[in-house]
Amino acid sequence: MFATVTGLLAVVLYLATAALLVRRLVHATGERLALLALGLAAVALHGAVLGHDLLGDGGLDLSFFTTLSLVTWLMAALILLGALRAPLENLGVGALPLAALALGLELSPLADQRTMPTMDSAMQAHVVLSLLAFSLLAIAAFQAALLAIQDHYLRLRRPGGFVRALPPLETMERLLFRIIALGFSFLTAALLLGWVALEDLFAQHLVHKTALSLVAWAVFGILLWGRWYFGWRGRTAVRWTTGGLTVLLLAYFGSKLVLELILGID
Repeated sequence: MFATVTGLLAVVLYLATAALLVRRLVHATGERLALLALGLAAVALHGAVLGHDLLGDGGLDLSFFTTLSLVTWLMAALILLGALRAPLENLGVGALPLAALALGLELSPLADQRTMPTMDSAMQAHVVLSLLAFSLLAIAAFQAALLAIQDHYLRLRRPGGFVRALPPLETMERLLFRIIALGFSFLTAALLLGWVALEDLFAQHLVHKTALSLVAWAVFGILLWGRWYFGWRGRTAVRWTTGGLTVLLLAYFGSKLVLELILGID
């Protein structure tokens, strides 16, 4: 009962914050700190639900919907906490409704608790770093989408209220590559720890996840190298970021979706 009531309240606060962010983007009005406080309240309530659900009987529950909820919670928390120092709050327009949806699914009858056995410290670090990497690179994808919209309207010479509410294009690009670089660092560390923590990183149930994660790592690595060496920006950066996240999405959730929800395999 506690999780249901708390979770529903968090969903309402997420959606209310997202609606106010949209209003702020369109009309360039709204108190920024009040929006952040409302969003952080939703994050705190979401965190309480996750704390209740993650710690299953005898181990950690990392089933599909709980993991999806955890990743979107991390995204929302990173965006809103980061917005205290940098102009990141507009990314919440996409991330906060996604967190609300994931939390709703976690609370729904569709959710099926699958408790994992106790993990050693290296494996725990691998899981945490993987989730942080995915969350940061997903935030980068939202940033890239806003960058693409901003670039489109500026090319048309029609910087409306939505575009005017965004930071300058150069600032948006700089933030994008900082987020990508941080996410890439976490992904690199997660892959290295996975190599140490797992006996066979290319075992039958891991081979797809490992291969796709390595492809995503290569995509983001090439993007960062292209930025440093060739000065890649704009549409090129958007395409590479979107492609890398798509591959990572398949690695993290594609195999999990097929194994757990379709085939019913733990």
